Amino acid sequence: MKKYLSLLAAVVVLMTSCSPFALVNSETYNDADLSQYKTFRIVTPADGNRLPPGMEMVTYYNIAAAIREQMAERGFTEDPSSPLLVNIGITVHREIETEPALPPGYTPYAGPYYNGFYPYFIWPRANYWANYYANAQVITGIYKEGVLTMDMVNIEKKLPLYSASVATIIENGQAQFRDLKGIAEAVQTLFSRFPVPLEAQYRK
Repeated sequence: MKKYLSLLAAVVVLMTSCSPFALVNSETYNDADLSQYKTFRIVTPADGNRLPPGMEMVTYYNIAAAIREQMAERGFTEDPSSPLLVNIGITVHREIETEPALPPGYTPYAGPYYNGFYPYFIWPRANYWANYYANAQVITGIYKEGVLTMDMVNIEKKLPLYSASVATIIENGQAQFRDLKGIAEAVQTLFSRFPVPLEAQYRK
C-alpha cells in the first residue's frame, strides 16, 4: 500500500511539473480585502475598444466562463451592477522596430511591457492603472506572447484591487489560442494564489 501511494504521489508531481501553464504574478493592491466583495462582473467587449488582436469571441466566452466558474466556487455572485469588475488582458507581440510598444490610445501608464510585448486589455488599463502601479512587483519580461492577465478593479472608484498573470494560453508554435479544456486549466492556475479560497465543497 505504501509503495502504491508513493507511486501515485510521484505521478501527481510529474503531472504537475509537466503543466503547460505557469503563474507569473499574483498581486493585491491598496490593501484590498476581496472577501468583502460578494458580487462581480466580467468585462465585455462593449465595455472597451475591442477584443485583443487575434482573439475571437469564442475565446473570450471560454475565458469568461472559466473565470465565472472560479469566482462562483469562491462564493461570488455575478451581477451586472457589481462594483467589482474583472478585466481581461492578453499579451500580444509587436515588433518595436516597426510599431509602437503600446497600441493607439494607450498612455505610458497602460501597464508594464518589455521588448515589444504588452498586455492588451478589453477595458483600457489606462482608465485605472496609474503610473505608480506600472512596475509594482512585476518580474521583468514576463509579458511574453500569450500571457493572460486578469485585473480586478473597483469600477466605482477606479481602484485596482488585484492582478494575476498566467503563461501561456497560446499553443506553442501554433500561434492559436488553446481550446476550452486548456483555457479552463490556465484560469485555474491564474486563480491558484487568489486571496479568497475555494468554498469547502469545491476543495479537493
